[in-house]
Amino acid sequence: MASTRRILTLNAISQTGLAQLPASYVVGADIAQPDAILVRSAKLHDMIIPESVLAIGRAGAGTNNIPVPALSARGVPVFNAPGANSNAVKELVIAGLLMGARNLIPAIRFVEGLTGDDEAMQKAAEAGKKTFAGTELPGRTLGVIGLGAIGSLVADAAIKLGMNVIGFDPAITVEAAWRLPAQVRKANSVEEVVKAASFISVHVPLLEATRNLINAERIALMQPGTVLLNFAREGIVDNTAVLAGLQSGQLHAYINDFPAVALQGQRGVVCLPHLGASTMEAEENCAVMVARQVTDYLENGNILNAVNFPNIDMARESAYRVAIANANVPNMLGQISTAMAQAGLNIHTMVNKSRGEMAYTLVDVDSVVPDSVVKQLCAISGVLAVRYLPVE
Repeated sequence: MASTRRILTLNAISQTGLAQLPASYVVGADIAQPDAILVRSAKLHDMIIPESVLAIGRAGAGTNNIPVPALSARGVPVFNAPGANSNAVKELVIAGLLMGARNLIPAIRFVEGLTGDDEAMQKAAEAGKKTFAGTELPGRTLGVIGLGAIGSLVADAAIKLGMNVIGFDPAITVEAAWRLPAQVRKANSVEEVVKAASFISVHVPLLEATRNLINAERIALMQPGTVLLNFAREGIVDNTAVLAGLQSGQLHAYINDFPAVALQGQRGVVCLPHLGASTMEAEENCAVMVARQVTDYLENGNILNAVNFPNIDMARESAYRVAIANANVPNMLGQISTAMAQAGLNIHTMVNKSRGEMAYTLVDVDSVVPDSVVKQLCAISGVLAVRYLPVE
């Protein structure tokens, strides 16, 4: 039976997702001293996050609105929902490809500016339509930078539309590689992709290494008249370089999901209001995934899809479990085992995994764990958080 937990929601989280939480949980937008926070777009950087918080769940993929390093220092995992909105973003990217190839937005704006009666408008439309003549997608090459859950779906959809696809991802996972269509030509660098493609779509997270990934130097390598799409993150593309590329003709269009003052009203630019994951299905999928992950962590200490912790899933073999978040330093397991042995506790099962500077340990023991042992574990240098998770 699940414990009574308090869950603070900072945005409108899908009711389908919230329904995944145990019935005993108290959930709402005005919860004091919550055990966990579920959030979509609300910015937590300036928020005083209560010490009671054991986990943060982001009902989406990116976590730029969450102070991940500060939470890591407290031993608090930050969960997200990678892949849950992949189809929604993929469909918007395909719409963006068609916008860029067929000049749909400038054409719509042209028609909206026509005046006169129907005959006059139709005559003007016929005279002006040649300005918006576009290209067809079959036989064209799409470059995909980032071949994760979204990038691989975009590649597959483009192939089905008759396009050639070249892709690059230096950190591609085994799982992502299995998903990738065999027809995708693998590039060895971003430069190789931008030289080969007439359409380019970026699908990487915003990190210091990817900030301004598409810059003036790489735009200069593109084929004249390239269509650039960014439905990943603001900041991956250098807006100043894009405007210069549009002015010179190196770029034909920049289709993106991130409005900016510098881009507003510029020729060749289409900015959408961050619609990537804005479908009912995507919001539900994200909320369902993150609610399940947070629940499993609160009840069993298991971790899946935390951006700052290793994945760890240990089946319960005892009613008495201890979860320990700690710095990834030598002799931590030895100290944990010693503390338990000295208290007369027999370790039934133990799993330890690490990710960068963070490590996480689950221990099932055969008898009740006294509060004194929990306090002793907390006192070990490098231990960030300890939770006792008995089955109630």
